[in-house]
Amino acid sequence: MPRKPALPELDIDAIHKALANPVRRDILQWLKQPDEHFAMQEHPLDIGVCAGLIDQRTGLSQSTVSAHLASLQKAGLVTSRKVGQWIFYRRDEALIAAFLNQMRDGL
Repeated sequence: MPRKPALPELDIDAIHKALANPVRRDILQWLKQPDEHFAMQEHPLDIGVCAGLIDQRTGLSQSTVSAHLASLQKAGLVTSRKVGQWIFYRRDEALIAAFLNQMRDGL
């Protein structure tokens, strides 16, 4: 009998905490359509968006954006991938869908 794919582990409190900040919601929105918001990136967007470009788009300091990205990553909303000296971020669409389903069905 085939196994069902594992559902993402949801930390509902961490997700709500991450989504409580408008900058983090902006970052998630930008990462939803990276070709629209980060077309200038030299690396393929399918690996994610370079943290430096996210820094530039927010207009905030690198350390502030790094803290926002860490919060999103802790909540599982984004994943990161290091390529050379750069870190690229992408939305975790499976976890986001599971969270939205939980909110729809669980409340």
